[in-house]
Amino acid sequence: MSGKLYIVSAPSGAGKTSLLSRLVKQDDQLRISVSHTTRAARPGEENGMHYHFVSVDDFKQQAAAGAFVESAEVFGNYYGTAESALREQLAAGFDVILEIDWQGAQQVRQRFADVVSVFILPPSVEALRQRLSGRGQDSVEIIEGRMKQAVSEMLHYPEYDYIIFNDDFEVALAELQAVFVANRLLTARVTTKDVEKLNA
Repeated sequence: MSGKLYIVSAPSGAGKTSLLSRLVKQDDQLRISVSHTTRAARPGEENGMHYHFVSVDDFKQQAAAGAFVESAEVFGNYYGTAESALREQLAAGFDVILEIDWQGAQQVRQRFADVVSVFILPPSVEALRQRLSGRGQDSVEIIEGRMKQAVSEMLHYPEYDYIIFNDDFEVALAELQAVFVANRLLTARVTTKDVEKLNA
């Protein structure tokens, strides 16, 4: 059985990365697609694990060659998902998560009609501001820029199949897990071989 493609989006600071990190540790059938980006690596990030860090010229060459299933410019940097690696993981039977924004999600839906999408929201705008400020990595100007971007991004939540509010981390994690478990139990994903076990 081939894997299922998922999109998980959220404004910066909503806790998406932390939730997905915990999720994949608990579910060996899940893989997070590693995107290409032109932004510099942040402390603790490794090339090939968190992102494929590439130059602007390299990114544009791959984009022109049609290598990306989706790409976008965010905060002056380019991001994209390589289609070849994505389809390889799906063919191997893994459920693959695209950790992308709403722009990328719109592009992916045009190529994968049956993609399942999840949008993660913070409990409030003020809570989001506190989370972004608490990182201690960005200046006030950058935080304000991210806040404006976040408010704009959150307007796109109606485009998604599932909405999860990350107020309590463990509750949000359980809700996110439920999305993947429920989709694996869909009749369309249960194979004849699975059902034949009943007659063994």
